[in-house]
Amino acid sequence: MPVAKVIVDVPTMQTNRPFEYEIPTELLAVVEPGVRVEVPFGRGKRQVQGFVLDVTETSDYSGKLKEIVRVIDLNPVLSKEMLEMSSWLADLTYSFQISCLQIMLPNLLRAKYIRSVVPVQGFENDPEVTKLLDNKTSLELNNDIDNSLIEEIQRLLESKKIEILTSVKNRAKQIKRQAIQIKVDKHHLLETEDSLKKNATSQRKLLEFLISNYEKNTFEISSLESMGISRPAIKALQKIKLIDIIEVTKLRKPTDLKNATTQKLELTNEQLNAVKQINNSINQQNAETFLIQGVTGSGKTEIYLQTIDEALKEGRTALMLVPEISLTPQMVNRVSSRFGDQVAVLHSGLSSGERYDEWTRIENGSVNVVVGARSAVFAPLKNLGLIIIDEEHEASYKQDDNPRYNAKDVTQWRSKYHHCPVVLGSATPSLESRARAQKGVYKLIELKRRFNDHDLPEVKIVDMRDSDNAAVSGDISNALKTQLDEILSRKEQAILLLNRRGYSSFLMCRECGFVLKCPNCEVSLTYHKDIQRMKCHYCGHEENVLDECPNCHSDKIGFYGTGTQNVEQQINDMFPDAKTLRMDVDTTSKKGAHAKLLKEFETQNADILIGTQMIAKGLDFPNVTLVGVINADTILSLSDYRASERTFQLITQVSGRSGRAEKKGRVIIQTYNPDHYAIKEAAKQDYDSFYKKEMYIRHQGNYTPYYFTTLLSVSHESEGQALKMAYSLKRQLVDSLSEEAIILGPSPTMIARKQNKYYYQIIVKYKHEDNFHKRLLEILSDTQAETKKGFSIAIDNEPQHID
Repeated sequence: MPVAKVIVDVPTMQTNRPFEYEIPTELLAVVEPGVRVEVPFGRGKRQVQGFVLDVTETSDYSGKLKEIVRVIDLNPVLSKEMLEMSSWLADLTYSFQISCLQIMLPNLLRAKYIRSVVPVQGFENDPEVTKLLDNKTSLELNNDIDNSLIEEIQRLLESKKIEILTSVKNRAKQIKRQAIQIKVDKHHLLETEDSLKKNATSQRKLLEFLISNYEKNTFEISSLESMGISRPAIKALQKIKLIDIIEVTKLRKPTDLKNATTQKLELTNEQLNAVKQINNSINQQNAETFLIQGVTGSGKTEIYLQTIDEALKEGRTALMLVPEISLTPQMVNRVSSRFGDQVAVLHSGLSSGERYDEWTRIENGSVNVVVGARSAVFAPLKNLGLIIIDEEHEASYKQDDNPRYNAKDVTQWRSKYHHCPVVLGSATPSLESRARAQKGVYKLIELKRRFNDHDLPEVKIVDMRDSDNAAVSGDISNALKTQLDEILSRKEQAILLLNRRGYSSFLMCRECGFVLKCPNCEVSLTYHKDIQRMKCHYCGHEENVLDECPNCHSDKIGFYGTGTQNVEQQINDMFPDAKTLRMDVDTTSKKGAHAKLLKEFETQNADILIGTQMIAKGLDFPNVTLVGVINADTILSLSDYRASERTFQLITQVSGRSGRAEKKGRVIIQTYNPDHYAIKEAAKQDYDSFYKKEMYIRHQGNYTPYYFTTLLSVSHESEGQALKMAYSLKRQLVDSLSEEAIILGPSPTMIARKQNKYYYQIIVKYKHEDNFHKRLLEILSDTQAETKKGFSIAIDNEPQHID
């Protein structure tokens, strides 16, 4: 009897070893690699979801194999490529294969377990059981069951008349619509039209439409009715058997994709060189990586569009990743206005239904181009011809939760699998990517001029320590206020960047220094003016605003610091006639909020856009002639060794939003560290100078790209237990490392307590360690049991953040 090798979804004790199950005769035709199945697991009648990895004719197991209960999918939901990738990804990210398989699917295709009461065999007709089940075959256990019913269930369980069955529920739901389908040939339709009575106008209109659109064959009734075709006319043609009325699946569309209207733009010599190199790689089916390092506004997007076009001409598909949901509307519109309904979009801002339908369109080959954020890297595109990662330096391409994958690593794997090029684009490439280009691992393409050959914006650094430059109102310096006055008088627009949401950073007593902190986390609470509450940005805890210090009972307690809401209020007070928009996590939490705000600013219904990092990159507004960086030092104050690099990237990127069209651009950078090399080089947009200085510092500190880095973190509600476990892990690591490796910690993270758990971390820096990878896999497996004791242990390969 054929046997299926299945990776099962058992959260409590995962394993990368597949389990073998016998395939029932009636399921032989549908069980194949990539389908989801429901299988029994462990003792009792517990049933779990699993993925079939392979089907073999025999098994080495000498005992009796359990049978597959049912098949959830009639066709594989995961391709051979994805199954192979999941094994590689689990090994790379120190995670379990089931987790890697699940992230490749939309949420609606992930398992949801339901627990039901069912009769024990022989008690199906017992009066007590039938009364409990209300004459049904089972009773689902959910939150609606009251206590008296729970008591009855418990009594019947003890008498062994019923049992609890755990099973898998398929959550994917489809939207059905009524449609008509033509049953006859076109000649028959023409004959019927000729024989119609003169007053049968609606039937004639329907027949004329069907004849002119005969090749399409199937049409939704709602769309016909919107054209003025009546339901009786449809029924009349059904009655004489010209058409059938059927149900069709309606795929939800997440955005109003534009029809193809834009044409190719004339390229500069630099762009032509880039397109020529990438197109040649597409045509030769070379798995190589290009790094486009182009100043802001140098026309990288047009290079992307023209190389996508080349991949499509070759009969292949294309994948384009962007770092932020906020960038997706603009980028999707640019791509869809070039390629029409060939484009699908994937990002976390979609509803579960929209994401499932977009995934379906991609999986069935209805689209050839996918644009999306990090998780879109797993889009089920076949025959990939090109992969693009825009703003490749962004940390958002790395997932913080298990499995902690970097989308750039996944694109490299898919590039080799499909024999296609990867294009990385950025004005400020990550040091790792630039170093690889310098060594010849990547092919470097430089764009040193803006697309329209205009100059980069004029940048002024404002030293906020100088009394002449001190803020005239709150956080706005005199220089920035003067520039805002000028652009508003010219009916131009401005962008103000502040890397902090909320109204003020914290509530502090000026008498005793008391700061209102979160009871669950080692952080101060942030004031949110719109809800008049103090809020924790880590666990969501909220409290009322205090008017008296609980420590010394002084009334001299007030707000300190700056947030986007605060700056918005200052600007409104300073320029009452100006229209402002605020774009941060709070204002963009609702579905479609990103696109709505950007559209309002694009159509010049607002003068000033105030926001956090999400407004710093990728946005293109021709009327923006001023960018103000409220506090350039926010990131520099962090203990992360990437702080200087992130500061340089953020300032350079946001500066590039100014003066992108015909009008000259200006940038004001407010800082308390005007001599810091990251700020000085960003003001000059001199990447090469910054790169040399930062690489020297990284070399001195033994950091990437000179060393590989792995971060282990341990958390527990007891600080002593967390620290004890961290030292235990360190001892295990030391045994497997050579003297050349560097091991730091255990040490508390920058925020030592979050959500009532204490966090400790160990950092390992190394170049070549033969036994290290194997030891980490052992730790992954061995520490699973510790989760039952309240521990959380995570392994992060090449972390983007180190506290």
